[in-house]
Amino acid sequence: MIHFRDSDEVHENRQDWHNMKRVFGYLKAYKGRALFALACLILAKWANVAIPLVLKEIVDNFSHPTTQALVLPVSLLLAYGAFRLSSSLFSELRDTVFARVRFHAMRQLSNQVLAHLHQLSLRFHLERKTGAISRDLERGTRSVGSIMNFMVFSIIPVAVEFTLVAIILLSQYNIIFTLITFGTIIIYIVFTLMVTEWRMDYRHAMNRYDSESNTHAFDSLINYETVKYFTNEPLELQRYDDTLKKWEDVAVKSQATMSLLNFGQSAIIGIGVTIIMFFAAQGVIDKNMTIGDFVMVNAFMLQLFIPLNTLGIIYRQIKYTLADMDLVFKLLRRKPEIIDQVNAKDLVIKKGELEFKHVDFAYQAERQILSDINFSIPAGHTVAVVGHSGAGKSTLSRLIFRFYDVNQGEIIIDGQNIKTVKQQSLRKAIGVVPQDTVLFNDSIYYNIHYGNLDASKEEVIQAAKMAHIFDFIENLPNAWDTIVGERGLKLSGGEKQRIAIARAILKKPAILIFDEATSSLDTATEQAIQQTLRKISETTTTLVIAHRLSTIIDAHIILVIKAGQIIERGSHKELLSKKGVYWNMWELQQESE
Repeated sequence: MIHFRDSDEVHENRQDWHNMKRVFGYLKAYKGRALFALACLILAKWANVAIPLVLKEIVDNFSHPTTQALVLPVSLLLAYGAFRLSSSLFSELRDTVFARVRFHAMRQLSNQVLAHLHQLSLRFHLERKTGAISRDLERGTRSVGSIMNFMVFSIIPVAVEFTLVAIILLSQYNIIFTLITFGTIIIYIVFTLMVTEWRMDYRHAMNRYDSESNTHAFDSLINYETVKYFTNEPLELQRYDDTLKKWEDVAVKSQATMSLLNFGQSAIIGIGVTIIMFFAAQGVIDKNMTIGDFVMVNAFMLQLFIPLNTLGIIYRQIKYTLADMDLVFKLLRRKPEIIDQVNAKDLVIKKGELEFKHVDFAYQAERQILSDINFSIPAGHTVAVVGHSGAGKSTLSRLIFRFYDVNQGEIIIDGQNIKTVKQQSLRKAIGVVPQDTVLFNDSIYYNIHYGNLDASKEEVIQAAKMAHIFDFIENLPNAWDTIVGERGLKLSGGEKQRIAIARAILKKPAILIFDEATSSLDTATEQAIQQTLRKISETTTTLVIAHRLSTIIDAHIILVIKAGQIIERGSHKELLSKKGVYWNMWELQQESE
């Protein structure tokens, strides 16, 4: 399960510097824009620092009027306005230019994450919690844009402004002003760091409970029908509220500690400003400084502490952003379980013969699923697999598709071990109709056409006819444009299965796998589709995983699996004549029917 929300894990396994390097790597696509935005930033801060200098000259001119008093202040006032305008102009220009850089980075990372999720193994997707991972990914992707914003709009501007002010104070005034100013800043930063680190655990707990509550909500909605079947709405709401109550308690503590932090920051700033104003006032009294100097020092202090006042908030946000960003980069660092070999080639389909050679497989080491599985399916032949639930039947299709790698043995298609070929080419050659049909929340046409994006509408219609769903589609109010709902919720099980069959037919694969493909169909429709499948199977290698034995009596070979081993094999007639396990299953089903 991908759920990186435990505070210990966040503290111990974070790779902030490595993550920051990856973020800056996204700037390469728009390096010129980024540099131009940086130049605008420096010009904006230079204009901002020049404003108090001009203000000092204006005040001093009013304090010591000369014959040019009516002319000089006008030019200084114009300069004052020009610097203010320049500061605003360059700041907005920086924002506009950098927007493309930031949003492109977010888009690039979002694409990278989705592509990586599709590369991860089936095991990962079976174990994940959709609600938690979607929330974590949303925060993680957004955090990349946020960290860029903080760097360009907060951290670098403040650093540039501090540097310019330090140069002016050191070059023109007593060092005491520099010491007080930057001493206050250091105390402020240390206090902020200490308190923020202390309250980070509350933030991590908030995120953890937020993800858990989201998981409960998503899980209950995805299983909407199950909840209704058992009238367990109160249970789902109670589970959701229990987690939200924990979130509420931690959120209150987080807010209380934030108030303490804000008060401490304001106290440090207030004390620092008061001390420096005392020294500035004393300088004016001692005639070491002019009133303009007093005003300028005051303006510098106010100008510095305005961004510094928000720097504490920014620091906290950066800490949270780094934690969120680490989630998405941890996911990107997760290695796919199934990867192509370095020298892997495309699968070359000659006839479509499929063979299992001494295959062993286990999902976990302590529970063996398949043991020494041996069988082959010649081109144009159909092999059926039967057995009780949990015998390992559906695992065969997952291994053929290479969702998992076998522990021992080989799976061979036309003489090629599927481990040695590219997964993409392997999966293009195989069509599957799964037992649990899942459809996209889109139109019926989209869901069938998904099987072969190059197919024409006529081919889609033909596939629908072969799957005996064409008439049903045509009689719908919106026909082919009918939206099927999330996971096909608006359709019956049989309708979903027929769409899945049409989709597999449209793919025109060399190998077809039917995993309980007609289990939700009525008898008449099932018999009609069986005729279609028999016709398709004449030119296709077909593996049928079945529960109803009446659907596979025409198979060339039937394999009976028990506890992961093939215990019987032969045609329908041969197996009945043996009066073994298959015969017993057949008799039981005949009685029940």
